[in-house]
Amino acid sequence: MENEPNGYHISFFKPTTPQAKYNRNMVLWLVSIWFIAIFGFQILLKIIGKPTPEAAYIAFEKAWSKVEAGNYSTEDLIELGNSTLSVLGKIDLKPEARIALDNSLSWTIFQLTPEDQREGLVASIQEFEKLKAEITNLSDESYINAKNALSEKLSPVLQLSPYDVRTKILPLELTAEGISSLSEATIAALPGVMAKYLIHNQSFLTDFQFLGFPFHYFYTAMFLLILFVGLCWIYCVKTDAMNKKLELSD
Repeated sequence: MENEPNGYHISFFKPTTPQAKYNRNMVLWLVSIWFIAIFGFQILLKIIGKPTPEAAYIAFEKAWSKVEAGNYSTEDLIELGNSTLSVLGKIDLKPEARIALDNSLSWTIFQLTPEDQREGLVASIQEFEKLKAEITNLSDESYINAKNALSEKLSPVLQLSPYDVRTKILPLELTAEGISSLSEATIAALPGVMAKYLIHNQSFLTDFQFLGFPFHYFYTAMFLLILFVGLCWIYCVKTDAMNKKLELSD
């Protein structure tokens, strides 16, 4: 017996009815518009964007050249510490990048501390590291008190304002191990790490303000959502029109 056609078989890529063909073509067009709107804009940003360093990177580059040459001043160390601390505040750091930054920050604090107080500094950091490793709850009162005490003690070393958010992460990024020197790995990796996180592509699309937002932010965070809703509306309207044209009803 020959197989009879299955009237319930539906294939998006091989439509068998005028309605299915129209629906497939419309979906492909709408998806193409959505695809171009998303990825086309990102490609455009890449093409016209120019690498632009943040102020923290410019400060780092100036200070780092003197640190490498061994003729740095107190001001250079403060600039180095502040710039590395700015990067440590970012949430997408890779582990190897964090190790280099922590070593650089810890060494900077060590160098800015008077020699007769360095032993006490190392002891304080070791004590906090031990406490940090032992706690099971970040709301532990002894942990919070130790963190705040270390922050209050060391923030003035980098001339940080009490209202600077970086004072909150400063104690968390200090390491006692290798604090007295910059490791070879840190010296090799630090410039690349700072460039990666502090140099960004900028263009008129990122600098231009639209409705109070940078245009690229408005486009990706708001316009694309509006466009998606609009494409859904177009799909519904076109589907209704097609059904009337083909004299179809639910």
